[in-house]
Amino acid sequence: MSSGSERQFVVRPQAGREIEEAAEWYDIRRFGLGAEFLDAVDACLASVLRNPESYPEVRSGMRRAVVRRFPYNLIYALRIDEVVVLGCVHGRRDPKTWQARA
Repeated sequence: MSSGSERQFVVRPQAGREIEEAAEWYDIRRFGLGAEFLDAVDACLASVLRNPESYPEVRSGMRRAVVRRFPYNLIYALRIDEVVVLGCVHGRRDPKTWQARA
């Protein structure tokens, strides 16, 4: 699909919790760092929405976008009119923790 598609984001509840937990963890380390993490996630999501097929497929039907500045990956699946965010996982986490989410 072209970058002009009208896809919408759907963030699965577990992915939303992972994003929130990571932001809280960063904020504990340094005040404001959690907000910077959320900004980086937002920028990553915007990039995915602009061109969702440009990111590598890590498993059949699942793609990964790397969050800049932070060691996190957004795992998502494409549907006809949606980008479904399945997880926000640390880059060193065992892939088996998110692979069953599709």
